[in-house]
Amino acid sequence: MSAYVSAFELFSIGVGPSSSHTVGPMRAALDFVVRLRAEGLLDQVRRVTCTLYGSLGATGIGHGTPDAVVAGLMALEPETVDPDVVRAAWSAWPDGRDLPLGGTRAVAFSKDDIAFRPRTRLPGHPNAMTLEAWAAPAAGPARQAVADAASAVRETGTARPARDVPAIADDTGLLLRETYYSVGGGFIRRDGEPPRVQSRGYRFDYGTAEELLALCDEHGLTIAELARMNEEALRDDEEIAAGLDAIWDTMAACVDAGLHADGVLPGMLQVRRRAGAIRLQLEDAEADGRRELPGEWLGAFALAVNEENAAGGRVVTAPTNGAAGILPAVAMYWWRFLADSGLGAGNAVTPYGELVGSALLGYDGHAAAPEEAAAWDEASVAEANRRRGIRRFLLTATALGSLFKANASISGAEGGCQAEVGSACAMAAGGLTAVMGGTNRQIENAAEIAMEHHLGLTCDPVGGLVQIPCIERNAIAASTAVTAARLALRGDGSHYVSLDTVVETMRQTGIDMSHKYKETSEGGLAVNVIEC
Repeated sequence: MSAYVSAFELFSIGVGPSSSHTVGPMRAALDFVVRLRAEGLLDQVRRVTCTLYGSLGATGIGHGTPDAVVAGLMALEPETVDPDVVRAAWSAWPDGRDLPLGGTRAVAFSKDDIAFRPRTRLPGHPNAMTLEAWAAPAAGPARQAVADAASAVRETGTARPARDVPAIADDTGLLLRETYYSVGGGFIRRDGEPPRVQSRGYRFDYGTAEELLALCDEHGLTIAELARMNEEALRDDEEIAAGLDAIWDTMAACVDAGLHADGVLPGMLQVRRRAGAIRLQLEDAEADGRRELPGEWLGAFALAVNEENAAGGRVVTAPTNGAAGILPAVAMYWWRFLADSGLGAGNAVTPYGELVGSALLGYDGHAAAPEEAAAWDEASVAEANRRRGIRRFLLTATALGSLFKANASISGAEGGCQAEVGSACAMAAGGLTAVMGGTNRQIENAAEIAMEHHLGLTCDPVGGLVQIPCIERNAIAASTAVTAARLALRGDGSHYVSLDTVVETMRQTGIDMSHKYKETSEGGLAVNVIEC
């Protein structure tokens, strides 16, 4: 089975502050509604309840999880929902108001219908939630785990039976109960569902970085070209280009929004935004004739995205929300300071903006007529070149990110922050190496360097908010990605430790890591920083 995950799944447009705690639960609640409707039960529902277990219960309020659940139950989708609607969906729920289940069915609902069980972990994943639909407004909630026995759960940090496992309640009136796991990056898995076997017919199957490089060697492809050919199983070339452009446009818009915002982020920590102030300082320096400071802009780009994420704004999961600032920051750094391919208008342009005649992505297409190409101004050519590079950046990152998701984890609750920030840093380093002309083995080397130096990184958000240390951590990782790319480009691609070895080491480290350091806010900075 191929490890490959489509770019349009790995990079999904959604809302902050967390892919696993916001986007995933919203999708789970939406799936629950879809199942109710498919089974003809929606019109019988008079009440709906939800229990958040483990990490979702521990840091759910700070991550906006109950708000996301309510939004999903109302059939709102993370890709299109107004972020302001999600931000207050549960926290500002008025007493006595009915919930428009599926957007149409009015059912009884109160804030207490979402329960938190932070010390109860289901065996399937640390991020677990159970949704229940009832035929009577006073029925339930059973708040039951996956199985009808206390042995199906365990209390974190102890071998004793979980004290907070509720007694099995009367299920009279229960219409449907489903348990979901939010496994990172906005991906969900329903309990009891058989493993999903990919049947998309990807042209190139690979399970390891070694296999990926061998396929590229065999077929004379770059990593980006191989990824693009896999995407053809789902879309044609024009749709691929347009979709990647949409992802980049959302990333760039998020950077811009963060750079032009100020004020204080939501939550008890009252963290002040800094990206906008840094932008003003850097613009003043440039206005005074001092040279641009690419490294400082890089940090500002990352801060901008993660401040927007912490505020619950529109972001791209890359591959998670907690690490969403790294890839956009590095890509914007390349776009603004390094993108100068030197190609002219004579290369011609396809109808969807991809320059033909370049091996950058290998798209096929019809060249523009000479007189049409000659009419392009330098700004248009530069824009087309940059977009072409960003597509290569994103596709390279996709091929690499697929390895982390398949062979280790991209979930902070499962593997610590090494799984989120480390994976994103490696993907960004590989993408940057690709657009700077690196070989496939230099790309693999850059990803390995970046991941190696995030091994053991804990996930310990203060106050359960995706703010401290998450925002600064993205800026530091963006800098690490650039450093890793530059180191790899100075070599020939040969190195002692392989990317596959580092991915496996990250997986093992995540297993060995104490649960306290995996998005529960029970250890690390979360308990050593006074929340005030």
